[in-house]
Amino acid sequence: MVSQEYEPIQRSNEFQTDSNTTKPAYDDENSRHELPRRTTLRPDSTSWSIIGTLRKYAKFIGPGLMVSVSYMDPGNYSTAVAAGSAHRYKLLFSVLVSNFMAAFWQYLCARLGAVTGLDLAQNCKKHLPSGLNISLYILAEMAIIATDLAEVVGTAISLNILFHIPLALGVILTVVDVLIVLLAYKPNGSMKGIRIFEAFVSLLVVLTVVCFTVELFYAKLGPAKEIFSGFLPSKAVFEGDGLYLSLAILGATVMPHSLYLGSGVVQPRLREYDIKNGHYLPGVDDMDNNHHNYRPSYEAISETLHYTITELLVSLFTVALFVNCAILIVSGATLYGSTQNAEEADLFSIYNLLCSTLSKGAGTVFVLALLFSGQSAGIVCTLSGQMVSEGFLNWTVSPALRRSATRAVAITPCLILVLVAGRSGLSGALNASQVVLSLLLPFVSAPLLYFTSSKKIMRVQLNRSKVPSRTTDKQYVGDRGEEDETIELEEMGMGGSSTQERGLVSPVPEYEDMSNGIIVTVLAVIVWLIISGLNFYMLIGFTTGKDVHL
Repeated sequence: MVSQEYEPIQRSNEFQTDSNTTKPAYDDENSRHELPRRTTLRPDSTSWSIIGTLRKYAKFIGPGLMVSVSYMDPGNYSTAVAAGSAHRYKLLFSVLVSNFMAAFWQYLCARLGAVTGLDLAQNCKKHLPSGLNISLYILAEMAIIATDLAEVVGTAISLNILFHIPLALGVILTVVDVLIVLLAYKPNGSMKGIRIFEAFVSLLVVLTVVCFTVELFYAKLGPAKEIFSGFLPSKAVFEGDGLYLSLAILGATVMPHSLYLGSGVVQPRLREYDIKNGHYLPGVDDMDNNHHNYRPSYEAISETLHYTITELLVSLFTVALFVNCAILIVSGATLYGSTQNAEEADLFSIYNLLCSTLSKGAGTVFVLALLFSGQSAGIVCTLSGQMVSEGFLNWTVSPALRRSATRAVAITPCLILVLVAGRSGLSGALNASQVVLSLLLPFVSAPLLYFTSSKKIMRVQLNRSKVPSRTTDKQYVGDRGEEDETIELEEMGMGGSSTQERGLVSPVPEYEDMSNGIIVTVLAVIVWLIISGLNFYMLIGFTTGKDVHL
């Protein structure tokens, strides 16, 4: 086989001879084999290959960082602080295991979004009965609201501590700043705008990481061996309140809204590839309706999926894991063994403990980290809410109105609690949000397992046509679903109609199965059963008074 770098060797006029002319010396058998080596202009260097791969990977940085925000929101602070205060570093193992489970879910989300071209909410609307679809939509909205409560509370508390802004006003400000940012975000627009939005969220993530890096320098951590031994399983993880705190860490890490976000942020780069290569030509209707007719080509999936998953896993196992571990380590180093009852500590008292135990600067850095994480988590949570409403209902109202409605519903209970109960009301809202999320996660995640294991849903057509089909909904020949694949005799050229009347002819479709293999399917079911069982066990703990306070 001839390499793609070289054209097949052909005789040109320059080398043709007549019968009286002697053949060139290089036209013998050995010389012909030497020719490609002499015409090589770009040597395949390992260093150039690595540089090229890294440059390509850099173009995919962004979605994974946005997803990682979901795993380091203010809700994670409560469980990590309680775990560190009670068991020092011994529950780092629980943080690590929770991160592995979250990464596995996000791996499935990325594959679902890449193969189908639809996020989890859009797949629910397309493949599930209407009654079940509406029920899942209500549960998803409840999850979004419960998650948003934690972000609003965390941001409001940080504003109150840093700038002495009243809690009620702080809650209102969380609406304004998030809406200003999201009004500039157009998921159906150009990749330049999307990358600017991703860069802004990534900046907030980096600032959060910097704050906790500084916090680690403030704290007296003790021997490094003790810290690293915490990543190994121990009796503390499975005995007494250690098991309960481990379940709380898991419930705060694997968040329902991150599933919709993870399956939705992968499409823009797929569309960019297909548009550049002529596989997809979006119209105004497509852009106004979130590209509901778009299906990624096999070439786009092959080109981008590995980079997408790699960037996602790298972000989760660096940024998200580092922040959650840092929270637990700092709290374990400063609060473990203190006279303060850590179970009764909210974010205000944790700030006071850090100031008194370490320094005023340490407490301020902690609150800054809370502010940055609350802001970034609030942004991506509102974005998840937009995906949920558009995916399940396909609303046609303006994006600004959708975002305003979602955010207003989320902050209303929080604002009422602040006005009625003040500081204690915020703590109650945070605790209630964790209970709701634990209850909803099994129901929200079940469709993800079903979709990614379905051979009918997780398949890609190999012989798509690049030419748009003549359909009113701007579908493409290669994008038609199974209900559209019956080819009439007239379309096959066997009728009496003209070519213009017949329209375009679709080839016999050939598909590539990209559903979960048997091992991944079994592993997914096991993880789902474990997460569901542990979350319900934690709910039982809440009913018996084993509450993890903030």
